[in-house]
Amino acid sequence: MTQWLTFALPLAAGLLGGAMNALAGGGTFATMPALIALGLPGPIANATSNVALQPGALSAAWGFRRGLAPLGGVSVRMLGAITFAGGLAGSVLLVLTPTRTFDLIIPWLLLIAFAAIALGRRAADWLRARVQIGAPALIATQALLGLYGGYFGGGVGIMTTAAYGLLAGVPPHRLMAPRTLMLAIANTAAAIVFIGYGMVRWGACLPMLAGAVVGGWAGAKLGNHLPPAAVRAWTLALTAATTAVFFWRAYF
Repeated sequence: MTQWLTFALPLAAGLLGGAMNALAGGGTFATMPALIALGLPGPIANATSNVALQPGALSAAWGFRRGLAPLGGVSVRMLGAITFAGGLAGSVLLVLTPTRTFDLIIPWLLLIAFAAIALGRRAADWLRARVQIGAPALIATQALLGLYGGYFGGGVGIMTTAAYGLLAGVPPHRLMAPRTLMLAIANTAAAIVFIGYGMVRWGACLPMLAGAVVGGWAGAKLGNHLPPAAVRAWTLALTAATTAVFFWRAYF
């Protein structure tokens, strides 16, 4: 029974996480709790989840490649280099973080991700109407997004969309290509570090990876038929529930 569960739970979580990433982002909210439920320490669960979701991120980035263009006067190559460096730094920081410290930090990162999902686009629209910010701010923000993506990454896609909308003045429908590429780059940098430091539990990672590939394909198909409001409501509900559980686990 235990062996069956250690295969079935990561597979199911991968299916759900891959579908969520294809629909609206936030797949980490499905994969990481499942790995922790199997007894993996927080940093190990985060690293394993990152690697399991990586093939989907790379394939999505390849699919959106024709939409790439400079943002706010900054080339995609420059943004990618900054993101890769930030992803490496963030993932090394995770490696150095004690498990108990990570357990105390993770609920707050989840809360930030929930706020980004709930308020990201509206906050960006509100700020963009009042503030004009140039390329230096975009470069600095991209470094922080890369750092966050390498360390944890939950909700980083929504944060990136909001940041690009504010700093580069680009509407969301034109951000799919650069956002997806930057997420893939940050995840790749993190995966290199996590694999190199032996933080990936392959017994859970491989079924989760398989599930994520199938879930991503199914989510893309399903997304053509579901109303955006339903997708958003589901994502917010799962994110809120996961955040509450992690706060309870860390502080009560």
